[in-house]
Amino acid sequence: MPSPLRLVFLGSDAIALPLLDWLADSVGAPAEVVAVFTQPDRPVGRGQQVRPNAIKSWAIGRGLPVFQPEKLTDDVRAQLAGFAPDVVLVMAYGHILREAFIATPRLGTLNLHTSLLPKYRGASPIQSAIANGEIETGVTLMRIVRELDAGPVAGVERVAVGPRDTALAVETKLAAACVPLLARALPALAAGTLAFTPQDPAAATFCRKLQKEDGALDFTAPAAVLAARINGLHPWPGCTVEIAGQTVKLGGATAAGQCHILRDTMPPGGGGVPGEILGADPEALLVATGDGQLCLLRLQRPGGKMLPAPEFLRGFPLPPGTVIQSHVMPVLGGVKKLR
Repeated sequence: MPSPLRLVFLGSDAIALPLLDWLADSVGAPAEVVAVFTQPDRPVGRGQQVRPNAIKSWAIGRGLPVFQPEKLTDDVRAQLAGFAPDVVLVMAYGHILREAFIATPRLGTLNLHTSLLPKYRGASPIQSAIANGEIETGVTLMRIVRELDAGPVAGVERVAVGPRDTALAVETKLAAACVPLLARALPALAAGTLAFTPQDPAAATFCRKLQKEDGALDFTAPAAVLAARINGLHPWPGCTVEIAGQTVKLGGATAAGQCHILRDTMPPGGGGVPGEILGADPEALLVATGDGQLCLLRLQRPGGKMLPAPEFLRGFPLPPGTVIQSHVMPVLGGVKKLR
């Protein structure tokens, strides 16, 4: 059996943990993690306490060397070279790599990107794909080049996006999908048989970093569009609405036909003006839209927990006829060029 590849991992997000666990715990794994580079400790949560991220905690628990540079200087590149890596694997790291850094490992620097490239290059591929109504996404393994997510592709692992899947749910699927993708690719990389296919730049689309303002909803849009956006932006930045003078966060939605609507109590064709609360069924709060009925499945009031709609309504009753104000929805990902 060939010796495992010496792999240095660069990343800062918990999405990589299933992959790292597989590399560390699997008998005969194709690579051995010998060091980890991650972002410096940052303030997190409401209390803004400085804490290590999940990747650093994982590495410390495994007794691995951990480096947290603010900038990737020549000294940092020398630290990387000191581990004599066969390959560097990057996933959600947060630093732009220079050419000298990329060229350091013997077999190159590879990146895992959570979209089916060339679609959704950029900072929010999971959220943007769901918010745009995609029924499939995936993880792409590519060679890093000095252009945003534009390197040649070595392989993909596809995952389905269900009608109720939030960004959090899809992220969990994508985290698991990294394992079979690397299980195929790393042995081929070691053998010199891993093929890389150039991306089609004409098919590339882009997505930007999300902001809190992206959670606005325009109820004149179709119910399916609104449900996709609510699910795609959960848990962050989250879609919010103003109801009875309070900001209510929405944690899951679907269009009518995918929830258990009491149709005999609903007006034919949807009824109501866009944003009007039509009533509730055993599963959801029903809201009229520009096309169809929107089923709000989970809601959260200020200072409260995210609750299923029936439980939320017991403590926050919303009479039919209440109209939720619409706001302009900013364009998210899937565009041909970032502004």
